[in-house]
Amino acid sequence: MNGVPALSHRPFVPDSATLDEFTPRAVVMGALLGMLFGASSLYLVLKVGLTVSASIPVAVIAIALFRLASKAGVRDSTILENNIVQTAGSAGESIAFGLGVTMPAILILGFDLEIARVTLVAVLGALLGILMMIPLRRTLIVARHGELKYPEGTACAEVLKAAEMSKSARAGGGARADSGRAGVIFLGFAIGLVYKTVNIALKGWKDVPEKVFGEPLKGGSVGAEISPELLGVGYIIGPRIAAIMCAGGVLAYLLLIPLIKFFGDALQAPLAPGAKLIHDMSPNQIRGAYVLYIGAGAVAAGGVVSLAKALPMIWRSLRGTLGGYGAGSVGKTGGAAAARTDQDIPMKWVLVGCLAIIIAIMLSAPLHMNLLGALLILVFGFLFSTVSSQLTGEIGSSSNPISGMTVATLLLTCLIFLVVGWTGGPYYVTALSVGAIVCIASSNAGATSQDLKTGFLIGATPRLQQIAILVGALASAVVLGPILLKLNDAATVYVPIAQVAPGLRTDPKALVETAALQGPQALKDGGTYRVWHKTDLAGGPAGKYLVDDSGKAVYLVDPGINGSHTTRPDGTEVRKYDAPKAVLMSYIIKGILDQQLPWALVIFGVIIALVLEMASVPSLPFAVGVYLPLSSSAPIFVGGMVRWYVDRRRNRLAAYANASEEERTAAGDRSPGVLLASGYIAGGALAGILIAFTAGVLGDFDKAVTAWSAAHNPFFEGRGADLLSLLPYAALIVLLYWMAREKPAR
Repeated sequence: MNGVPALSHRPFVPDSATLDEFTPRAVVMGALLGMLFGASSLYLVLKVGLTVSASIPVAVIAIALFRLASKAGVRDSTILENNIVQTAGSAGESIAFGLGVTMPAILILGFDLEIARVTLVAVLGALLGILMMIPLRRTLIVARHGELKYPEGTACAEVLKAAEMSKSARAGGGARADSGRAGVIFLGFAIGLVYKTVNIALKGWKDVPEKVFGEPLKGGSVGAEISPELLGVGYIIGPRIAAIMCAGGVLAYLLLIPLIKFFGDALQAPLAPGAKLIHDMSPNQIRGAYVLYIGAGAVAAGGVVSLAKALPMIWRSLRGTLGGYGAGSVGKTGGAAAARTDQDIPMKWVLVGCLAIIIAIMLSAPLHMNLLGALLILVFGFLFSTVSSQLTGEIGSSSNPISGMTVATLLLTCLIFLVVGWTGGPYYVTALSVGAIVCIASSNAGATSQDLKTGFLIGATPRLQQIAILVGALASAVVLGPILLKLNDAATVYVPIAQVAPGLRTDPKALVETAALQGPQALKDGGTYRVWHKTDLAGGPAGKYLVDDSGKAVYLVDPGINGSHTTRPDGTEVRKYDAPKAVLMSYIIKGILDQQLPWALVIFGVIIALVLEMASVPSLPFAVGVYLPLSSSAPIFVGGMVRWYVDRRRNRLAAYANASEEERTAAGDRSPGVLLASGYIAGGALAGILIAFTAGVLGDFDKAVTAWSAAHNPFFEGRGADLLSLLPYAALIVLLYWMAREKPAR
């Protein structure tokens, strides 16, 4: 190996030091913050298919809260306690990503989001990823310290060290500077929360200003969801990825949709898979019928290409990891003989834990799992947890191709199932459960490796960090499942059958499952119906129906995630979640096991991705942009452009004249702009979740406010609403730039 030997590393806190570390207050605070950032990350991944690392915001908030408590006479925290908080708090974001990428595919495949199934997948996948990372710590974190940088983990260590050093410089303003950084996050959180509440709950201004074009670009449109969380995401991921994502949306909305409209406008019959004349379709209906399949094909190809690019690193990782493990680099597994900074959870407990998880997977009825599925989880889980930890060290969490690994897992799993003849509904769930658990395990293994890198740099006790992230992961996994279900229920529309398939009937004797309405419409209809999962197109679209005792269909159940009906029978608007990568997972399963895809459209998307790769443009973010509404990628682009302008201005300062590109990037990642953007994300996403959760209780209030704003508020509706609504959004942008800019040194 080329890494720096462990003996040459001197941690910030010496091995001989005795400091408070794994304290109840640190673990509880970390778990609570993990739930908060996990919920906001879940909201993001359902909307735009990505998340941002929570470690640094959690660390800064922990430092500020402990320091605030110390002014009231409570003992201030140690650097090791702060590290435990960020370790326990970082688990929520990685679990949220895995859940949001996979579990909504259950709805698209025609099944329900059962709480037991979602929670089991979250808990088992999270714990498996952490346990599989533990024996890799000495190989990846210690032995390859100089080779694998773990950018987010290293940056978080710098934040913790800077806060600790400020304690000895309080008289010189160090503490004030430290609390000021936390104040920036809290300011962003408050602004995001208030902005989103006034915008969405109080109808202060139009939330998606848009423009639909006529001839000669008939069918083309542009729009932007002017939300604080998407602006913050764009700032954090930076201008290049933000611009590439938005370019995908531009292709979809200003080329593909107008092109389909141009060639299909004169057709006298619906063109499959669409169900109505293209002439009568709106841009969004054309997107739903055709462009989504093109986008899914592009995302699938982009994921496979990203994984193929990583294959050399995967091979080096496996060879180095297994070679180091066999040569004894794993060494001691804890106990009195090991130094404090070299203690792991004993290997016997890691093996017992992994075995217990595999047994639990096999015995869990909601997962529809069998022995083959459990073995596939074990093999793919170890392979991709190792790969994820390695790639996170080389390119960071944001660029880690977890989606590509999940695609590969599903492709191989479904092909194996096809060979042995396992097709049909129950095996959909089995295949998806395999992919979901592996996805969450891989994602959490990457997050765990970042945390262990932070601990290695500051001199933490690995065993205590590993216990902390297990606790944090368990807490977040238990909470995120119900949040996912509630978000879906709150945006579910029960469409009266007269609107979609008048007179549709079935034999009620074959229907044994029953259900009642959920969400806001349940207040007006408390009846219980039989459930019919319709799989063909005869008489009406496929999907889930609620049927009365005579066999007459009463409602089509349009889910909140990936549903297409955005208006309830009473006229209230509903904001759906696109979950772009979950759609991809469902298409892979259906396409292989049942061959139910419009392959021509999917192949068009694959070719788009390949053309981009030939032009040296990363295809995966572009493909996600093709799939997402342009209104989602446009505000991300705006945030990226603010970051570009701020970084460009900073790099012109004399202090950065001789800095390397790596040093300039690190300075940008530590800037107040990233902290404010993190606050925007957390505040805006939390407001969106709270608004969704209270939709049923405040339905009449929402209807009344909407009616008043439509009649009296020019920012919400009217000829100038699209332009006027940009004014409060412009204020968000100006504040982000103002806080992020760095003044010249005097």
